[in-house]
Amino acid sequence: MTTTMNRRTFAGLTLAATGGLSACAVPDPLGEDLPPMGDFELAFTVVVSENAKKIPPSRSTTPEKLKEVMAAEVERRFGRYRGGKGYVIAINIDGYALAPPGIPVVLTPKSIMVVSANLWSADPQKKLAGPEQITTFEGADTMLVGSGLVKDADEQLVTLSRNMVKKVQSWLLRNPEWFGLPAQPKPSVPKE
Repeated sequence: MTTTMNRRTFAGLTLAATGGLSACAVPDPLGEDLPPMGDFELAFTVVVSENAKKIPPSRSTTPEKLKEVMAAEVERRFGRYRGGKGYVIAINIDGYALAPPGIPVVLTPKSIMVVSANLWSADPQKKLAGPEQITTFEGADTMLVGSGLVKDADEQLVTLSRNMVKKVQSWLLRNPEWFGLPAQPKPSVPKE
């Protein structure tokens, strides 16, 4: 009797956690306030995915799908900026893992993406920064119940790409002088 109760309890907790996880959505950049980016305006996006390595264990996707989703998320986050000077965001997808289904709490494979990001001016075409290697995971909502149980590969890819593009923006914002904004003050080093 005790074993049955424990299994039922475990199954109930798993279903509750899964339901809670599926209700968690990645914030859509269209609903966020835009942080200032000076003269930045997205001229176009370059995404290279043909050499992306699948990191096991992982569900499969195609280079075309990787490119399509990443390019759409770059446009979604940066397409509203109208600073007047064209910039190109170039992203090479180095590797990815789209978590397969696991066992809640015991085995929860994580989704991950690694990219190399570059920034170019559009006219004249000139490389300004990069490559900056950036890694991201899906998020804290996949800690106990892996996303492989509640999301398909396409949903995981959107989440990873959205998180990655936000990290690319964080990298760019750490260097405001690239966009005609005042440089961030450097932390002072105490004298000995």
